[in-house]
Amino acid sequence: MTGYLVQSFIYLFAAIIFVPLAKRLGLGSVLGYLIAGVVIGPITGLVGQETNTIQHFAEFGVVMMLFLVGLELEPRMLWDMRNKLIGLGGLQLGLTTAIITAGATFLGLSWSISLAIGLIFSLSSTAIVLQTFNEKGLSRTEGGKNAFSVLLFQDIAVIPMLALIPMLALPELIDAATALASSSEQHPQLSLVAGLPSWAYGIAILATISALVVGGHYLSRPLFRYVASSGLHEIFTATALTLVIGIAALMSLVGLSPALGTFLAGVVLANSEFRHELEANIEPFKGLLLGLFFITVGAGLDFSLLADNFLFIVGIALSVMLIKTAVLWLLAILFKIGNSNRWLLALSLAQAGEFGFVLLSYTTQQHVIPAELAHLLSPVVALSMFLTPALFIFYEKVVLPRYQSDSNQHQADDIDELGSVIVAGAGRFGQIVNRLLTSNDIKTVMLDQQVRQIDIMRRIETKSYYGDATNPQLLHTAGIEQADLFVACIDDRERTTELVHFLKRSYPKLKVLARAFDRGHGYELRNAGADVVVSETYHSALYLGEHALRQLGFHPFRAHQKKSRFLSTEARHKQALYELWRDNTDDAKFSASFSKLFMQLEESISNEMKQDRYSVKSNKERSWSPPPKGYEKGDEEEL
Repeated sequence: MTGYLVQSFIYLFAAIIFVPLAKRLGLGSVLGYLIAGVVIGPITGLVGQETNTIQHFAEFGVVMMLFLVGLELEPRMLWDMRNKLIGLGGLQLGLTTAIITAGATFLGLSWSISLAIGLIFSLSSTAIVLQTFNEKGLSRTEGGKNAFSVLLFQDIAVIPMLALIPMLALPELIDAATALASSSEQHPQLSLVAGLPSWAYGIAILATISALVVGGHYLSRPLFRYVASSGLHEIFTATALTLVIGIAALMSLVGLSPALGTFLAGVVLANSEFRHELEANIEPFKGLLLGLFFITVGAGLDFSLLADNFLFIVGIALSVMLIKTAVLWLLAILFKIGNSNRWLLALSLAQAGEFGFVLLSYTTQQHVIPAELAHLLSPVVALSMFLTPALFIFYEKVVLPRYQSDSNQHQADDIDELGSVIVAGAGRFGQIVNRLLTSNDIKTVMLDQQVRQIDIMRRIETKSYYGDATNPQLLHTAGIEQADLFVACIDDRERTTELVHFLKRSYPKLKVLARAFDRGHGYELRNAGADVVVSETYHSALYLGEHALRQLGFHPFRAHQKKSRFLSTEARHKQALYELWRDNTDDAKFSASFSKLFMQLEESISNEMKQDRYSVKSNKERSWSPPPKGYEKGDEEEL
């Protein structure tokens, strides 16, 4: 008992120290876990032989991860992915296996051993790639979606691999492998399909998957409703864990991949009203188990073996990663995946995966690969996983900036239609302004320097042009001399201020409306000459504040009244605050005197809020009409 507690403390303490440190250095949590494992394993020797046993347990984090991935996918979405899933995933696995098999055969290995090695190294690490995608926000990119299709196909392909590998057994290895299996601590595994003929095995597989789909669809909801009605959160967590563990166990009993089974269960439950509750309950267990898995990979590195066979292990690891990168790169061209997404697909899947450990053990048990060779190939899998975070850093620091730079150096579009209003910036703020204007039949010229943003606008059939709105020549082409208004919504506060300066200096009669990021930026824009300055969050925050008052029991009229008084009080003090800010030195724009004046404003607002709705001041607001019947519910829906 004491030994387990000490080891648990060491694993958790190492994660607490190294993972936040790696995140702070921009290396990602996966590399932090791997480093933690190396420190407590090969370097300090705080953990030892129990690492392999813990790793088998921690692999259940992958099973949970695929369950959560399935929850995010609906069956229709999965069907839409079928071309990439089978085409891209199938070609990646087939080509990689063929090339590695040919290479191993060329090095003198038998074709059966070479094929087994090719199958093992063709798989990538679902755990590392999906975890990194989530952390770096790459899951929704084109490269991320294609990488997910390949990973999903690989996870499915493990099933036929498990069926194929026993057929590759070498007679001369049977005696040695049998002796090794008998000397290991592994226990015979339970199976519901052992000894069944092939036709019966096929029926058992179909029956299991059918039971999973039908049971998940019709039985899960009544079960979750029954558990939820108890009001005991811990029982709901136990139910979620029971569901995942039970499905994984059922899949193992019939010889299928537990990860595939839980993925299917997740897809079946994707439309369930309990989906988010399931995610919230499973997520912490998944995160901890995946982290534990990465630590065991780092702790399992055998430095003495690595030192004795350094050139062989490093050479094989780099060769495998190079082959997989080249194959994925060519497939990305074939499937017309362009720009940085091509690099993301090729680099993210270059490593061997966690199933590599499983298959290496399985091939040894099935008399396919000699134990000595499997012992040498295991560090190759671990090393390639260890190098993966470096590939993501290379993608972020080298590849991505290059493509972003290229896209921003795109030649400006030819503007073929002028309007009375020029909107600079097609981001979330500029889009709303433009929609309001164009819906009132006002012609606009929308400019943005981000190609991706222009592509999005054109995809929704909104006319917009690529170009730098601070370029005088482009403004001339856009008809700045004939424009009535200029709306500045650029996502760069310094450039926005400089643009307003330039416009008011060059076109003094032009009305300039500008979006401010905060109070200080608003003063800068006003100082630069902007006719109207609106803080991007001010009015939406007031609107939300009014609804917060209503939710707290305030009558809609009274909540609206409070908001109006807040607004009018701020407006009365607005000029004084601005003049004080303007008169202060550049080093002390928000000085003590400004703070004092601001505190007076807060006091004035507080006094105004204490005024009763039937006071003398409220008589000025009598023109306001009471809300119609059912206003409260209807207004909520507008939000």
